[in-house]
Amino acid sequence: MRSRRLLILILVLIGVLIAFYYQRESKVHVETIPFNSALIGRALPYDVVLPPRYGLISSRRTRYPVVYLLHGWENHHNSWLNRTALLDYASEHQMIIITPEGNNSWYIDGATGTEKYESYILQELIPDVDKRFRTVPNRSSRAIAGFSMGGYGAVKFGLKHPEVFSFVASMSGALDAPSRTDDSSIMKAFGELSSAERQSNDVFRLAEEFPSNRISQLPYFYLDCGRDDPWLSQNQRFAEILLRRKIPVEFRQLPGNHVWPYWDKQVREVLRVASEAMAVPK
Repeated sequence: MRSRRLLILILVLIGVLIAFYYQRESKVHVETIPFNSALIGRALPYDVVLPPRYGLISSRRTRYPVVYLLHGWENHHNSWLNRTALLDYASEHQMIIITPEGNNSWYIDGATGTEKYESYILQELIPDVDKRFRTVPNRSSRAIAGFSMGGYGAVKFGLKHPEVFSFVASMSGALDAPSRTDDSSIMKAFGELSSAERQSNDVFRLAEEFPSNRISQLPYFYLDCGRDDPWLSQNQRFAEILLRRKIPVEFRQLPGNHVWPYWDKQVREVLRVASEAMAVPK
């Protein structure tokens, strides 16, 4: 009788542990990777949001699409997690979300020659993510998005490296950065007005001059901007270029300004559109 009770107790405990395990692994999980960049010579940590059920034994062979979510000026890799309900939105999708550290780099290889953030994203970050996590490591399952400075960065990556990303999203993109001289971070990143960095990272020029016979190789562009946003006219101008050149684009002009409540609302929509645009887990 005693051994039977012990067996029942053990089975109950096993059941409780299994239930706890499934409950825990059915939620999104966040990891912070303390990555050290050899190209830039400093620590550039990034956050990883893993989808529900990623850690289940039954999911161990499943691979997931990835969204690289870039922060804006004067923000950092953890700003998305601290300022929005990103974890709640991530729970609605089966994808991995990466929030890199970009500092105030404008996500380019800067004029100083030492701040190689474009190369860091392409040559160090993406390979590290594909090595550490169960990603689908190809273009069709890789997206890049961001707000303000990050929106500019996402668009720039899509135009310069269409072989890497299949979906690009810009929220309130500060798309005119290469033409401006009113900010120290812009001057540090892009250099003087005549610099090669300004020419090679001008998204308006890149869109205008992209070879017509390669337009089909470009990613799908999603743009949105608030009607009270100071960068609305720049986004309208950029969208007009894409439409005129028949580059696939969706442009939404919405109520709102250049503020976190707007980006909190829109990042949920960006994740939804990205999820539909990219390949499903396999």
